[in-house]
Amino acid sequence: MPAAPARAAAPATVPHPLRTRSFRLLFTGRALSLLGDAAIPAALALAVLEATGSTSALALVLGCAMVPRLLLLPLGGVVGDRFDARTVALVTDLVRCATQLLVGIQLLGGAPSLAVLAVAEALGGAAGAFAMPTGSPLVKGTVAPEALHRANAAMGIARSASRLGGPALAGTLVLTVGPGWAFVLDAATFAVSALLLTAVRVKRVPIPRRSLRADLAEGWQEVRSRDWYWTSLIGHSAWNGAAAVLMTLGPAVAVQHLGGGTTWVVLLQVGAVGFLLGALLAGRARPRRPVLTANLGLATYALPLLLLAVAAPAPLTIAAYGLAQAGLGFLSPVWDTAVQRAVPEHALARVTSYDWLVSLAAMPLGYALAPLAASAWGPEVPLLAAAVLVGGCCLGTALVPGVRRFGAEG
Repeated sequence: MPAAPARAAAPATVPHPLRTRSFRLLFTGRALSLLGDAAIPAALALAVLEATGSTSALALVLGCAMVPRLLLLPLGGVVGDRFDARTVALVTDLVRCATQLLVGIQLLGGAPSLAVLAVAEALGGAAGAFAMPTGSPLVKGTVAPEALHRANAAMGIARSASRLGGPALAGTLVLTVGPGWAFVLDAATFAVSALLLTAVRVKRVPIPRRSLRADLAEGWQEVRSRDWYWTSLIGHSAWNGAAAVLMTLGPAVAVQHLGGGTTWVVLLQVGAVGFLLGALLAGRARPRRPVLTANLGLATYALPLLLLAVAAPAPLTIAAYGLAQAGLGFLSPVWDTAVQRAVPEHALARVTSYDWLVSLAAMPLGYALAPLAASAWGPEVPLLAAAVLVGGCCLGTALVPGVRRFGAEG
């Protein structure tokens, strides 16, 4: 009998998820590909503008990456649940390796074809639609339930570190060897990630074969049956729309009223540091009401929008943006853990795909409407409107019973 208490107490000590071989391999591959991806936006913008001299061409290439991703996300969720998430992630890594390598070769050749760049980015965006829903199933399938929060926090730290290092890496490559090498590097990170995934073992719960429509409907039912989930998604969507407004109008405000382009660069870097600090805090904090706490943190994004609208002093605006990004860094691991604990394994990829779809759909709207509104009424109006929208939607989730009741165990 004396041995029984010892056996019962053993589960209380859970090793860090990075000590688990499968998660360690998964983490390494994801961290590398995140760093490579973080270097791409700056490199792509500079490469397309240098090759064509046209912002319309850049918008076309960016749109070719975004539209297929949004359209195919629900299908990607079904595929992630029907098939082994590891296999889906591995195949999409190989596809994105090929597309980024193609772009890199085009740029290194000195005379890139806009059509080839657009097609390559479209294929990469489509692959991303199938890759993104596999994130949660892969984490949940490689660690013990008790280690989910620490695993998601580790992923959040990797994501924030890539935000810090990616732009610097892109700048170094662009200024020394040219933007094409940034894409070659990104292709290499996807290749390494795919190789590591071959050694990852993931637990999964297969779903019965049914029609695509039935699978999509079941995934949506999982979303709408949880008031804490779909109301939070409204707040997350508002955040992404507001972020698009800030990224569209913020640089001009910084240049004209806050001391120039250097202010904008410092603001972005402070935001990256804030994101990292938020992810680090999420790894240690155990809020009693995680969804409510995370949504309230996300509401702080209203602060930099308001300060930009009134052209407040640069140090205050920069600090507010750092705080807002800390809220985002805190939310990501906390939200992922809540979803993984509450949603059945067999529907996790589909639910995650709807999460991404609803969250990201507002970004193109923000990009399109912000310049139009600024032209008609000045940048103050869309910035203030975005602040009210994101603050109201995120704070408003506190009125939802499911958000207030959702505890740390889901």
